[in-house]
Amino acid sequence: MGRTVMTTFRKGDHAPAFALPATTEQTVKLGDFTGRKLLVYFFPKAGTSG
Repeated sequence: MGRTVMTTFRKGDHAPAFALPATTEQTVKLGDFTGRKLLVYFFPKAGTSG
């Protein structure tokens, strides 16, 4: 089983490169938005405050 690594981000930190599946059956990469403003929201884990 893979190990989960939790990273703490601070205001002004750059996001690491990542790719996620989209509902269009394509992959969306952070790099697809280079030069544009982007808001990324991470949902809190179920059952936790946030």
